[in-house]
Amino acid sequence: MAKEDPSLHGDGAETGASAKIARGPGRRLHGAIAHKLGTAILSGQYAPGDVLSGEVAFAEELEVSRSAYREAIQVLTAKGLVESRPKAGTRVLPRTRWNLLDPEVLAWAFAGEPDIQFVRDLFELRAIVEPAAARLAAQRRDKEDLRLMKEALAAMRRHTLATELGRAADRDFHNAILNATRNDALQVLSASIGAAVNWTTQYKQRARALPRNPIPDHVRVYDAIAAGDTAAAAEAMGVLVDLALEDTASAMGG
Repeated sequence: MAKEDPSLHGDGAETGASAKIARGPGRRLHGAIAHKLGTAILSGQYAPGDVLSGEVAFAEELEVSRSAYREAIQVLTAKGLVESRPKAGTRVLPRTRWNLLDPEVLAWAFAGEPDIQFVRDLFELRAIVEPAAARLAAQRRDKEDLRLMKEALAAMRRHTLATELGRAADRDFHNAILNATRNDALQVLSASIGAAVNWTTQYKQRARALPRNPIPDHVRVYDAIAAGDTAAAAEAMGVLVDLALEDTASAMGG
């Protein structure tokens, strides 16, 4: 289960939007407030169109400074979750405006119980992007790319995907493939794809261990890329993503 920093929730007894925020350095404090509000929005506690409490009221409720609260709202605004207007207050924007691929927004979505449709949306994105990326990687990879992929696979085997180190290696593997495409637009997606891989892998292990070992699926992708077989690389990546969705949907009961 995704672990939250206990300092974000005061004494740990309260986890709702009204929970007090622990004191800390300014940057850490406004980040904690943004985390709390962002998680509340992503979980549906605040719906699109809802107006957040006024700055003074919210700052008093959370027992934080008004400046820290304003900085947190700026973070949420930059991610497309809210907009603030004079006299109208801070309003939650429609979901279509949210930057759902922002790694921090993905973390907020998986801090609670993500909607099964949102999880499917992420896998549809991966099913579109990653097989094509694997195809390009098979054409354009060099020895350094293959070395990074092989090292990531070795770390996944050593640590397993039940650990943070193993999941970090999983992210490294997918990032190495995107980087091997030599396509700047695809490489920009590496942080988002990596975050989606991490959170879905972590989520599906909340209730029980992974139903099967997904590392052989990754090995097949690597072998095809190393062989320069573009069709096999795309097919293997498509299978990897499809099986990962099945495992995640099963874990969610979907």
